[in-house]
Amino acid sequence: MKAVVMEGPKLPLEVRDMPVPEVGPRDVLIKVMACGVCRSDWHIWQGDWAWIGLKPPMPAILGHEQAGIVEQVGADVRLIKPGMRVLTPFHNGCGACRFCNSGDSNLCERAGRRTGGFAQYAVIGGADFNAIPLPDEVSFAAGAAMGCRFMTAYHGVADRGEVKGGDWVVVNGCGGIGLSAIQVAASLGAQVIAVDLDETKLVRAREQGAVATVDATAGDVPARVREITGGGADVSVDALGIKATLLNSVNSLRKGGIHVQIGLTSAAEAGEVSLPVDAMVFNEVQFRGSLGNPHHHYRPMLNMVVSGKLNPESIVSERIALADVPRVMESMGSFGTVGFTTIEDFS
Repeated sequence: MKAVVMEGPKLPLEVRDMPVPEVGPRDVLIKVMACGVCRSDWHIWQGDWAWIGLKPPMPAILGHEQAGIVEQVGADVRLIKPGMRVLTPFHNGCGACRFCNSGDSNLCERAGRRTGGFAQYAVIGGADFNAIPLPDEVSFAAGAAMGCRFMTAYHGVADRGEVKGGDWVVVNGCGGIGLSAIQVAASLGAQVIAVDLDETKLVRAREQGAVATVDATAGDVPARVREITGGGADVSVDALGIKATLLNSVNSLRKGGIHVQIGLTSAAEAGEVSLPVDAMVFNEVQFRGSLGNPHHHYRPMLNMVVSGKLNPESIVSERIALADVPRVMESMGSFGTVGFTTIEDFS
């Protein structure tokens, strides 16, 4: 099969022939129909996140936002059949630990097997648990987005942020997760403020439902948010993970507000950012981490997509071939992508 292969941190990515991955008794093999090129892939390619244990063995096939058609099923798979359209969360759970059993599969203690989606074929391990059926009404491009960025934003906004109609929500960073968070919050009836350095991304933010935008280069972001909201946001999301966006997010909240941290840090922070702890205590600001989306929360999200209340595909800005992945990954170093870039041609 054709695949984009990583030989080591920052080394050139190459399209080459690789063996089709083997299917174990609890696995399924899918023909990949769409796979997003996520900034998380770029971070791993750069050698980031070793401080949290993300250091794949080499050579590696990246890509964790895949959706496709089941081609082969393992002997012990009962629920997933050949020909089914499926997507899979990036946090494939074991299905047996205390977190998977309690409904928090995104916090699984023993991540399940999977192979990368920058390839013509990929394996989903523990398929009866980790292969999520994709309704016929939902495109493969939308399904791919719900493997990571869109579903991560959904969980962060709807579950961890507890956003409700009328809330003021500020989203810091308008990349794929940020634009998704804006769309989800707006669909829930919130008034959304988008913050970014790039006017092109702010334009896209308005298209996804933001009622106001803030240029982060034009001064004090928290002061501008407080001005727009009349005292501060109810919920603030850091969709990027750098020190500036995290601090702007926390400092933009009203008393009793909720900060949702979705973005993971880069090499500059290496997982450590100082916080205004005393102000957070006096204002009873809540800091909530948010990772992925538990498996059982897919049903309400997919129902909203089928009904048209959510539209992940509207965030897709570029549809590419497998051979274009190295170019797109290179451009991410200068934040050169807008919205979702999705592989749809695997020839």
